[in-house]
Amino acid sequence: MSGEGEKTPIEALGSPNNRIIPRTTKRHRKNRGMPPPATSDINTLPGSSNLTALEAAAVIRRTPGALEQWRRDPNHALKWRYVDGRPL
Repeated sequence: MSGEGEKTPIEALGSPNNRIIPRTTKRHRKNRGMPPPATSDINTLPGSSNLTALEAAAVIRRTPGALEQWRRDPNHALKWRYVDGRPL
């Protein structure tokens, strides 16, 4: 059936391993899962220390998304300080 110059269907389409996916089709998504437990003891930190959102989420065992929702609520008991545009 196939002649000298004809390609098989796999050769014509290329193997799936050789396909290059353009960067624009991949979406970078944040990790919204629960962070691992904190490795340091929160009670040994000085009172003036600031935790990042991920560190705070690890200490209280909540997702970073929960902290984001709390930050949006102006009446929430926890207060945040912004340093270089990042909440601490």
